[in-house]
Amino acid sequence: MRWRPAMEEALYGADGFYRGPEGPAGHFRTSVHASPLFAGAVARLLAETDEALGRPAELALVDVGAGRGELLAGVLAALDPGLAARVRPYAVELADRPAGLPAAVRWTDTLPTGLTGLLFANEWLDNVPLDIAEPDEDGLLRYVEVGPDGEERLGGPLEEADAAWAARWWPDGERVELGRTRDEAWASAVAALDRGLAVAVDYAHSAADRPLFGTLAGFRAGREVRPVPDGSCDVTAHVALDAAAVPVVHSLWTTQRAALHALGVYGGRPPLALASTDPAGYLRALGGAGEAAELTDPAGLGGFGWLAQAVRMPVPRSLAGLPAPAGWQTL
Repeated sequence: MRWRPAMEEALYGADGFYRGPEGPAGHFRTSVHASPLFAGAVARLLAETDEALGRPAELALVDVGAGRGELLAGVLAALDPGLAARVRPYAVELADRPAGLPAAVRWTDTLPTGLTGLLFANEWLDNVPLDIAEPDEDGLLRYVEVGPDGEERLGGPLEEADAAWAARWWPDGERVELGRTRDEAWASAVAALDRGLAVAVDYAHSAADRPLFGTLAGFRAGREVRPVPDGSCDVTAHVALDAAAVPVVHSLWTTQRAALHALGVYGGRPPLALASTDPAGYLRALGGAGEAAELTDPAGLGGFGWLAQAVRMPVPRSLAGLPAPAGWQTL
């Protein structure tokens, strides 16, 4: 079958990879799992979104692709009590609700609508299933079909919508990851907000630097493996964030490093003098600096793309004016 239905079944079917009890944290390290500083930065962004919205009576916090709810729990714990009392948290996830999650979190497998607040999607779009295409001997793009053992062959020519997407967003390449389904998924997520900020954080590339042979990969137990759509591993591909951006709202994109710096997360070493005046405090600060350095490392998590789209509100002050990554077009 084509890669899109194969990924759908492998990741989200009855025995799919993301249905397992261990969740994503059992296989790979995301920013959420790397440090509570990430949740703290999202909490600050939520507070700034609240301020830009005029402090509504009810403020939604929507975590799309919530995993086991770790980010929501961390953000709620980091909020000022006054703000926390107005926040209505939603976890959007196909897996069952985990034990121990705060009772206030609404667990749902569909996007809520008509909301005012912050919608945050951390490493969600890279797991939205997509089709893959390669040119045949005549240069015509055809869908790549895959068997349950991961073996591939060329299938039929592209449907009109996918052919148009490839021509617009990925005109050159020996292997094209057709991001139309990601664009549609993100548009639906942004549409959930009547007013608010929608943020997608992911491995990303733009039209200026599309990878010639694509990015499809598999991960299991912390290691990269061959992407086999049998439910035994994560199957993921980087995101064309420039294509996903909804054109009718104010947008910016930047790197995670720049965004987290703007939100107060730095990896600088604490003053050495603190070691003599407050040894325990110095050790805590040193640990926090190490975690911040991991979150902002441009060769790792710090190199992720952040796409922020403001719906009927200004961009929160910390993110406003941040530069786009080098080589990326300004939205």
